[in-house]
Amino acid sequence: MIKVSDNAKSKIKFLMNEDGFDPKSDFVRVGVKSGGCSGLSYDLKFDKDQKDGDKEFESNGIKIVVDTKSFLYLIGTTLEYSGGLNGTGFVFNNPNANRTCGCGESFSL
Repeated sequence: MIKVSDNAKSKIKFLMNEDGFDPKSDFVRVGVKSGGCSGLSYDLKFDKDQKDGDKEFESNGIKIVVDTKSFLYLIGTTLEYSGGLNGTGFVFNNPNANRTCGCGESFSL
């Protein structure tokens, strides 16, 4: 399961509406791909179409879809949004990550 914080929920809904997606029916696709300075990086985008093997969750009113491979890396992750002086953007609080890079966009297990 992936959780969505209140700050992330607000920003996701705003961005979905801005990009022509409907937060009530469309979803956030969260994934993991090879790359980044720590070996794996997060992939986050809006989507309307599910694929075979996708796992679907709902947290804090936000629908989330994760492919089976990525799900193994993301179990227990909380998606946060930070808008402070130290940077603006989505932050993945992943309890499975042993090491993360300075920007927080990549990790290793």
